[in-house]
Amino acid sequence: MALKYLHTMVRVKDLETSQAFYELLGLKKTRHYDSEEGRFTLVFMAPPGQEECPVELTWNWDGDDGLPSDSRHFGHLAYGVDDIYATCRHLMDNGVTINRPPRDGRMAFVRSPDNISIELLQNGDPLAPAEPWASMENTGHW
Repeated sequence: MALKYLHTMVRVKDLETSQAFYELLGLKKTRHYDSEEGRFTLVFMAPPGQEECPVELTWNWDGDDGLPSDSRHFGHLAYGVDDIYATCRHLMDNGVTINRPPRDGRMAFVRSPDNISIELLQNGDPLAPAEPWASMENTGHW
């Protein structure tokens, strides 16, 4: 039996806010589907050139009141970046909290507007430790 990875789905409470967050990470919208009958919208977003590896943002038009509210059973999404310090600076400059700063020049964690944990990993070798990251404390949890 052959398997093919398709996507990872996360529920979002505010589609525009969540889509803007993933755009800050560098993802681009690859597909958009509205279901009048099911009363939901699906937006698929992926890194440029990696459209086969999307995250599916699912927005239920009538809300998610009956669904579990704890996203921690999900784990996290992980993305490799060319410069973890520049990526974290870009996110911070746009109001995103860096929950686990890249003190080691290799790994950081942030949270989406829907509390989805996002791991950022430096492509290749870790960068040399640098301020303000090296002495920055964790904020919240990831």
